[in-house]
Amino acid sequence: MIISRQKEFNNILQMLGEIDIFIIGCGKCAKKQRAGGEPEVLEMKKKLEDAGKNITGWTVLSSACSITSWADVLSQNPGINKADALLVMSCGGGVSVISGFAGKQVYPALDTESLGGVCCNEVVTEQCGMCGDCTIWLYGGICPVIRCAKSLLNGPCGGAVQGKCEVDERLCAWDKIFERLKELGKLENIENIHEPKDHLKTRVKKA
Repeated sequence: MIISRQKEFNNILQMLGEIDIFIIGCGKCAKKQRAGGEPEVLEMKKKLEDAGKNITGWTVLSSACSITSWADVLSQNPGINKADALLVMSCGGGVSVISGFAGKQVYPALDTESLGGVCCNEVVTEQCGMCGDCTIWLYGGICPVIRCAKSLLNGPCGGAVQGKCEVDERLCAWDKIFERLKELGKLENIENIHEPKDHLKTRVKKA
């Protein structure tokens, strides 16, 4: 699941130079995080109307990043053609897909943060660094690329204090990796030395 959070409303207003706006929410990741489902879309609609915008319509697509037919979206939402711009409450993937078909200005209402998931109704963030070369099993299922603030692959930096990262408020990923490997009886994995990631694998190669 793509982890996103809603931008500050004032920042959204600063982006939106147009008056006539159509709002699109996402029924997948953004809905689960309560950042772009129907309640949030309706709340955004009210805020924008209070700010003087004319909302030509709104919808929540089943998945903003996976659209079978843009023609179907248009036929079911005539307000899109009446709008000067679209405000999309989804991850960057959804915004990009819609931008490719809409033929008009599209604005993101959310900031995409990481690839995470949901377990027992709890959203867990920063679970995958999307490096294109997954070796997470070597780290007890904890991705150091995203969980470590410095993306270190071969052990802790030594800057953590009482298990807290020196960069920000997160717990030291390498403390967690050590404890997980210990539980699994795989502490020998820490002795492996890993080459730097090939960052070419994270890039989309042109045909």
